[in-house]
Amino acid sequence: MKAVVGVFKSRSDAERGAAELVPLQIPKDRITILTPHASDQEIAAVPTVAGEQPGMGKAMGAAVGGAMGVAGGVGLVPMIASLLVPGVGPVLAIGVAGGVILGALGAVGGGAVGGKLEGKVFEGLPEDELYVYEDALRKGRSVVVVMADDDEADAVRGALEHAGAESVDRAREMWWMGLRDAEKEKYQAGGGNFEDDERYFRCGFEAAVLHKNRNRTYQECHEELGDRYPRMHESGPFKRGFERGKEYLKTISKHQN
Repeated sequence: MKAVVGVFKSRSDAERGAAELVPLQIPKDRITILTPHASDQEIAAVPTVAGEQPGMGKAMGAAVGGAMGVAGGVGLVPMIASLLVPGVGPVLAIGVAGGVILGALGAVGGGAVGGKLEGKVFEGLPEDELYVYEDALRKGRSVVVVMADDDEADAVRGALEHAGAESVDRAREMWWMGLRDAEKEKYQAGGGNFEDDERYFRCGFEAAVLHKNRNRTYQECHEELGDRYPRMHESGPFKRGFERGKEYLKTISKHQN
C-alpha cells in the first residue's frame, strides 16, 4: 500500500477531490483530508489531553457528530483530529487515519488513532514527503491522502488530478522554486557557484527538513546521511545546504500562525 496525495487550493476543492474517488470504491477509512481551514467549533470539538491546549488533542481520533462526516459527499468515517503544527498553526485532519498522519508530521509525536492502524498507514507514507504536506498547509492549501493498493494507485492519482489536484512532485518543485532565488543569492554572496552546486546544496537542505533530522545536528545524523546520500553528504555544498535548512526551520517556526 502506498500514499497517493493530491494538493488542492482550498478545503472545498479537496472535498470535491475526495468525492471523485467514490466510483473507484476506495474504502473510506483510507481517505484523509488535511486542512488548515478549520472552524473554531470543529477545533473545539476535538477532545483534549491533560496539559494540551484546548482543541489540540494529542493526535486523537474522535467520533464527532456529523463534523465533516460527509466530506464532499464521500461519507468519510466521522473521525477528526487537530494538532498545532509548527509553522502552520492548527490543522484539522478528517478521516480515520487523520491522527496518525498528524502524528507523522511530528506535531506532538507518539500520538495515534490506534496501534493497528498506525502500522498500516506508516507502511506507505513516505517520510520524505511530509515537509511538502506542511508547506502546502502553511500556504493555506488542503491535502488529500489516500492509502491505495499498488493496482489502485494510478486510478486514484488520475481521479485526484482530474479534480484539479497538484501532485506531490509538483508541490515539492514549487516549494523549492519559492526558496531558490533567496538561497542562490546568499550562497553566491559567500563565494559559492550556485549553478554548479545547487544539486548538492538542495539535497543537504532537504535532508535538514526531514522530520527525523529536525532535532539533530549534522554530526548526529552523519551516518544516516551517508546511507541516503553516499559521498554527496561529505561535500561542502551539501553541508551548507543542511545548515540553511536548519535556518529555514527556525524561520517558519517563528512565523507560526
